Amino acid sequence: MTQIILENFAKALGLTIAYEGNGEFFVAESEVSRPGLQLTGFYEHFAYRRVQLIGNAEMHYIKQLSEEMQRTRLRELLSYNLPCVVFSRDFNPPEVFLIEASKRRIPVLCSPMPTSKVSHAITKYLDRMLAPVITRHGVLIDVYGVGVMLMGESGMGKSETALEMVKRGHRLVADDVLEIRRVAENRLSGTAPALTRHLLEIRGIGLIDVRYMFGVGAVIPEKSIDIVIEMEMWEDSKSYDRLGLDEQTITILDVKIPHILIPVRPGRNLAIVVEVAARNFRLKRLGYDVAKEFDRRWAEEFEND
Repeated sequence: MTQIILENFAKALGLTIAYEGNGEFFVAESEVSRPGLQLTGFYEHFAYRRVQLIGNAEMHYIKQLSEEMQRTRLRELLSYNLPCVVFSRDFNPPEVFLIEASKRRIPVLCSPMPTSKVSHAITKYLDRMLAPVITRHGVLIDVYGVGVMLMGESGMGKSETALEMVKRGHRLVADDVLEIRRVAENRLSGTAPALTRHLLEIRGIGLIDVRYMFGVGAVIPEKSIDIVIEMEMWEDSKSYDRLGLDEQTITILDVKIPHILIPVRPGRNLAIVVEVAARNFRLKRLGYDVAKEFDRRWAEEFEND
């Protein structure tokens, strides 16, 4: 079960709090339930652990009930340990509903949006809140629309590379501390903790605020992680990939991400290398792989000889 702070939930979705309960609720799944059948008295397979959404159909049904029947049906509905109840279309919760909800400390909220849009917004928000998350040391940059994560030991030049990328017009997501969420089965998203958001640490200078120094267009709050570039000190005795035929991956939160190992030595322009890696990744997604094309040409040349 995941704790959801009611104030944050309401602020993110533009909801009005009609009754705050304990100021929080707990959920284990992101799907939303519409308790239409339950209002008629059918409770078999009731998904009471989900956020309950009352829309146009449910509200009109409640209104056509007698006052005594309203109290009976709503009391039965709220006898379950519901996370919270949301009313769409700016419907005002009936007084008897608020009375019964207050007895059980069940939060009640209202939204001006149509029911289908409220349902989608709640699910999207809870998907993010319930997503598996880890923290990693690294840098995340948006390069030509590609989320590039830079990894490596301290002192490899990750932050300096990110600064050069920002200067070239790319956007910073996070530096040093990166929060990674699995937002889908095969998709990761990265963001910066609130404490270090928009900040870059440059040795010898200290912290700089990229948003204030380069403008709001130089930062982005969140980005998918499409490729991981790992930096390591150049070793003359080590053999590095020169063609790109052997595609490597790294697994983060059970998701495989393309992985590139880049040797670092003085004088090497890492910003250009990162830009080329991002462009090459986009070409591969469009169906053109230069390494495979070279391999095909070489095979044809070998056969002709």
